[in-house]
Amino acid sequence: MSSTRLRLREQDAPPAPVRAEHRQRARQAVRRRPRRRPLRYTLPGLAGALVLLCASLTPSLLPRTGLTQGVIGGISAAFGYAVGVAVAAAWRAVVDREARPARRRSWLVFAGVALVSFAAATGYGRYWQARIRELMDAPADSALSVLVVPLVAGGVFVVLVAAARAVRRVCGWIALLLDRWIGARAARVLGWAVVVVGAVLLLNGVVVDRLVAAADAAFSVRDDGTDAGVVRPSVAQRSGGPGSLVAWDSLGREGRTFVAGGPSPAEISAFTGAPAAEPVRAYAGLDSAPTVELRVRLAVDDLERAGGLDRGLLVVVTTTGSGWVDPGTVDAVEYLTGGDSAAVAVQYSYLPSSVSYLVDSDRAREAGRELFDAVYDRWNRLPLDDRPRLVVAGESLGSFGAETAFSGEYDLRNRTSGAVFAGPPEFTTLFREFVDDRDEGSPEIEPVYRDGRTVRFTDDPGEAVAPAGAPWDGPRVLYLLHPSDPVVWWTPELAYARPTWLEEHRGDDVVDAVRWIPFVTFWQVTADLPFAGNVPDGHGHVYTTQYADAWAQVLQPPGWDAARARQLRDLLEPGG
Repeated sequence: MSSTRLRLREQDAPPAPVRAEHRQRARQAVRRRPRRRPLRYTLPGLAGALVLLCASLTPSLLPRTGLTQGVIGGISAAFGYAVGVAVAAAWRAVVDREARPARRRSWLVFAGVALVSFAAATGYGRYWQARIRELMDAPADSALSVLVVPLVAGGVFVVLVAAARAVRRVCGWIALLLDRWIGARAARVLGWAVVVVGAVLLLNGVVVDRLVAAADAAFSVRDDGTDAGVVRPSVAQRSGGPGSLVAWDSLGREGRTFVAGGPSPAEISAFTGAPAAEPVRAYAGLDSAPTVELRVRLAVDDLERAGGLDRGLLVVVTTTGSGWVDPGTVDAVEYLTGGDSAAVAVQYSYLPSSVSYLVDSDRAREAGRELFDAVYDRWNRLPLDDRPRLVVAGESLGSFGAETAFSGEYDLRNRTSGAVFAGPPEFTTLFREFVDDRDEGSPEIEPVYRDGRTVRFTDDPGEAVAPAGAPWDGPRVLYLLHPSDPVVWWTPELAYARPTWLEEHRGDDVVDAVRWIPFVTFWQVTADLPFAGNVPDGHGHVYTTQYADAWAQVLQPPGWDAARARQLRDLLEPGG
């Protein structure tokens, strides 16, 4: 039986000369790749580039500069070029024909269409950018951006396409080497596999780690400085001051700003109309101790030394990557409590927020959990009647870190007297859990979780927080999130999946024209991230003055009214 099958296979197989000829053609396909001119592009590829370039001019969450729009446009155009080339190749495979150069008439038609399309998209884009700036009271964009956008987009497009062609050429070289031992088709597949896998391993294991280490080292130099006007505290209630367990020089730039800042007793008294105490602020920087555990212990020891556990309110603050704390976070508490408060925080990175947001989440998680657990342990040992109210705060990556000490809603309710989390990143665990499990019918930009019994969300804490008619008894947990805050909504899935918040009605500071476009929206929101703090207060990732109303909602101070809220917001305004 086996010999019969063997004879049949030999009869069906092509003659040896034919097989050799097929093999030789396959090898020639590997060896004879045409060399393209550096700035020569295919018509289908440019058509795809034009479509996504024009799509990139549609609005996103924040106003853009010409430079930012140019970068987004160049990246989108490069991806569109790849799509156009791939579609053309697939079509040629279906109709079984070779590639043919486009005719001169086709190029002229394309040039006319491209000119009209780009001009129309530019006009449309500038109109909506102006609308976004009106919604946010942001200054108008320069007219020069009309020229900057195509120049920058063209440069980015050329570089990215050239890089892609270089990668393809490397794959071809590897395939030529492998062709000596294996078949030509297998050599091509294996060549691509080697490059792709090697690039992934390199980026994950070498390049990213080295870049993070280099950035950490670079920003550590900046951390040694001290901002203008910041001087060492002269009171014992501050870390770095007289009798402190933490050296002033070890606090870092943001730590020194934190302990030296805030309202004085006289300023608090002017607001409350009553005598005020000196607020306690404890902090430990990266240079204060070698590990997170030791930094946390040092900060809590200094908190206790300064009398922080004897105050009426104790705030555990998880910082952003560089150790920054939004001044409004703690200043608002100190005004509302008449100075009868204490705040404690630790630094866990040198990197600025825009970088640490992407690469420092593990350090934020560790610092947030360690700090709260250490404070809670010390607080829990106090006599029941002598314990201060214990609240938690965090903004951006700080909200992510602060949440990690808790397992859910009941844990927050049982171990704290309240919390304010502002601008939580999309990957924040409890935030996502509360949003994903929100009550039916509530939108993602303002969800309602279990009738708002403990956890609530708002973009304007000065108004009644939904659900306004439902009871909000016991500890209150409040999330501040702006519809225009890219930190809250950014996720890699934006590249290929429509988010729920773009299927619902837009927020008050987001224009109706914002739409989800595959790949393009991802880069638009990604480009919004570094500029999320460069917009007016109350939009994007800026929450400073809103802490006045947020903490009033959580702490419920007696006699609070609209006039007092307006006065405190003015005090929290930078330079106020």
